[in-house]
Amino acid sequence: MSWQYDVMVGLILLFIFLTPREWFRDQPRPSSIVMVGSPERGISEFWIEPDQLESVAEADRSAKASALLNARFKRHSLVRLEPIFDSEQEIRGYLAYTKP
Repeated sequence: MSWQYDVMVGLILLFIFLTPREWFRDQPRPSSIVMVGSPERGISEFWIEPDQLESVAEADRSAKASALLNARFKRHSLVRLEPIFDSEQEIRGYLAYTKP
């Protein structure tokens, strides 16, 4: 082994561990469907990001949400799907209520 190799490995390790994540836009992204809680006994509440249902017609949103939930969290039956709006009446997400 040569000292040049050691220097190069050291530089690579410094680059890996000291480079800020922002340089590569490598930020962790939250999951698009998250279990929020259980408001009632036997009911589960899920947050669904708006981009998961934005291209789906309003009449078909419940079916699509149910399919997304069952693909991610097995054996859930959708009871209700509520859009969540911000102060400018834009959809910020959906709350899906399910039962097992």
